[in-house]
Amino acid sequence: MKKLLHSIFLIALCFMSLSAFAAAGVTIQNIEIQNNQRIEAETVKSYLDLSVGSSFSSDKVDSSIKKMFASGLFTDVKIYMKSSTLVVNVQENPIINKIAFEGNKKINDEALLSEIGLTERDVYSKGRVQAAVKRIQDLYRKSGRFSVKVEPKAIKLDQNRINLVFEIDEGKKATVKKILFLGNKHFDDEKLKKILNTKENHWYLFFSSSDTYDADKLAYDSELLRKFYLSKGYADFKVTSSVAEITKDRESFVITFTLEEGEKYKFGAIDTKSNLRDLKPAQIRDVIKTKQDDTFNATLIEKSIDDITSKLNDLGYAFVEVNTDYDKDDKNRIVGVTYTINEGPKVYINKINIKGNVRTLDKVIRREFRLAEGDPYNAAKIRRTRQRLQNLGYFDKVDLKTTPTSTADKIDLDLDVKEKSTGELSFGAGVSSVDGLLGNASIRERNLLGEGQDLKLALQKSSYGSNVDLGYTEPYFMERELATGVDLFRQTYSNQTVSAYDSATSGITTTGTYALTENLSHTLKYSFSDVNISDVASTASTYIQQQQGTNTTSSIGHILTYDRRDSKLDPTTGYIIKFSEDVAGAGGSDKFFRNELSAAYYTPVINEDVILSLTAKGGNIFGLGGQQVRINDSFFIGGPSLRGFRISGIGPRDSSTRDALGGENYYTGSTELTFPIGLPAELGFKGSTFMDFGSLWGTPDQGPTVVDDAAIRASLGFGLAWSSPLGPIKISFAEPIVSDHLDNKQNVLFDFGTKF
Repeated sequence: MKKLLHSIFLIALCFMSLSAFAAAGVTIQNIEIQNNQRIEAETVKSYLDLSVGSSFSSDKVDSSIKKMFASGLFTDVKIYMKSSTLVVNVQENPIINKIAFEGNKKINDEALLSEIGLTERDVYSKGRVQAAVKRIQDLYRKSGRFSVKVEPKAIKLDQNRINLVFEIDEGKKATVKKILFLGNKHFDDEKLKKILNTKENHWYLFFSSSDTYDADKLAYDSELLRKFYLSKGYADFKVTSSVAEITKDRESFVITFTLEEGEKYKFGAIDTKSNLRDLKPAQIRDVIKTKQDDTFNATLIEKSIDDITSKLNDLGYAFVEVNTDYDKDDKNRIVGVTYTINEGPKVYINKINIKGNVRTLDKVIRREFRLAEGDPYNAAKIRRTRQRLQNLGYFDKVDLKTTPTSTADKIDLDLDVKEKSTGELSFGAGVSSVDGLLGNASIRERNLLGEGQDLKLALQKSSYGSNVDLGYTEPYFMERELATGVDLFRQTYSNQTVSAYDSATSGITTTGTYALTENLSHTLKYSFSDVNISDVASTASTYIQQQQGTNTTSSIGHILTYDRRDSKLDPTTGYIIKFSEDVAGAGGSDKFFRNELSAAYYTPVINEDVILSLTAKGGNIFGLGGQQVRINDSFFIGGPSLRGFRISGIGPRDSSTRDALGGENYYTGSTELTFPIGLPAELGFKGSTFMDFGSLWGTPDQGPTVVDDAAIRASLGFGLAWSSPLGPIKISFAEPIVSDHLDNKQNVLFDFGTKF
């Protein structure tokens, strides 16, 4: 039988060779396309290197078949001569009807579909499907699942259609079992592990991906090690190798970094040179961070270059280059640095490219850019853009960098962001020896529909009242840099324990905020509220008894804000100043003038992880037209504004009834030091120590039993904050060190929140 089949094959081969030989040189009179269903005959002919009137050629048949297969439209192609007609017999690849995924739990269908490069109605081909399988595997491997298996299955339907199903066995997450260092003498393994972005697997990292192996992280971790050593004086430091070895079970990795530390250096002479017209080196020396005889620190050199560039941009020099020349003395282990300022090439922004934003619309991101396409390159404006994007609170990562283009005087700005959850579900609780448990809950979406709107609903309940607040903010009203907002609120308080009355307030506040300069903004606001003071105790202070009834407040106001903080969300450097004024009397029964001033300053001390913050606030209110300030418009101090004292815990008080009367003048201040507490950084714990102080005074009631003085109150305390997987948790303990026997104290304050 085998001999017979072999003979038939040889005869067929000879026949085909003879046919091709016979057809060679024959002029093609007609072209016939067979078995095409969806693809037009003219489309098929466009792939042929043969045409009517040309001579048949086996070489051109071969090249035509290759082109048709390369198109991805055909699964089989046959071309031959039949008399003077060129016959092209094709078998079309099927069309994908539906794409489905099975077995995927860690990555949803939408993410997989966006990755595979295939969509419904695409042409099916084995090559494209295998490429899709590889993309799925790569996506899972980036999330640490190296044992993933993907099996594609094509389910045939009528009309040459298929349903494409990817069956996925995700496998287990491959974590980092161990991180080893070779060659480190000056810093131990535990110290170096804290520097790395990659972490060893521990039980408490179940909500984190830092213990997941990612090949891209190795280069980043090597760079982190290099920056760390260069910031500590080791100018010759090198990472000679970084190797990741997978364990036999393919479920974990052992990573080994081999280091050459070298010797420790100091800074030598620091010099500056300017090749810019009218610019003297002395004009920029104040922003240079490097000092002679200090430990060599490459980070300070980079910071100096950035600050020099930024200052020159502010001085009007748009195109500058700051070059550094090093004078390295290996014998004495010193490095001299010369900063040379040259006129840089005139470079303009070509395109702004954005990627990584799945939910947030491009326009929401682009409106935060301080540069537009076609503008001159400006390093200061790029840094400000990065800061504004981070301040939105929509992204875990904001990577903004420049990319050269084919044109020498143009660059692209490439922004890569990683979105984070902007929905918040928060809960709060407080503990007081007087009030017992305090509770609140709120739901908020800070990036509604990806367009940047802020919508929130807050509920608060305590033993002395409740509060409902519904607010909406449009950050760019009518596509202009004008943030408009509206708040509806309803507050009820049972102040029997502190002031012997109950109150119920309903109202609305509208605001509009616009920028005067990059750092200075102005807010206009209008508020209307209705206040009912009821259930005044017969034993209450005479002043409080006079407040019973309903009054309305119609007020207009404004706020000036000057903000130079590095971050609105988690500031570490810079300061902010706010000044506000409100006037009531344009309608309503209340008439008063109120103003407040607040300031906060942040700076790192010892190192960048220890932050000192100084805050202060003060205010004054007085009646207009001979009207006294009502108790519901007065200031009350305590609780979060003065830890160690309960809400309404200090200030004017009727000594006979112990009723808090509120005050017309106040000030508060706080000095707080925030620091890591020695636990692994990935756990998210921070400690703090603080001193709060303040005073509240001035009340219209000057009866014989009223105690009203401006004596200072102060407290000392400490706190613990945890950025838990379920949200931020903070607990503070404070003890008053300066107080009055009439003050009400509160030693513990506890807050809890979660995000979704």
